[in-house]
Amino acid sequence: MRIALSVLFLTTQMATNVAMAQTAAEREACESDYKKFCSGVEQGGGRIIKCLSDHMSELTPECQKVVKANTPG
Repeated sequence: MRIALSVLFLTTQMATNVAMAQTAAEREACESDYKKFCSGVEQGGGRIIKCLSDHMSELTPECQKVVKANTPG
């Protein structure tokens, strides 16, 4: 039982670290575009990704990929 819990804990920690790394990479890809177009937008509720998608044609190619990957639909 202890081994199963340890494996579950380690797996959860590894998945969390990977997700955080992707988020950091995504933020880095869109940082300049965010500052340029959406710095006044309140965070939460998908408002920033909506703002970025409203400026899709003006975004860097890297940020366009991030926005497309995170836009529902």
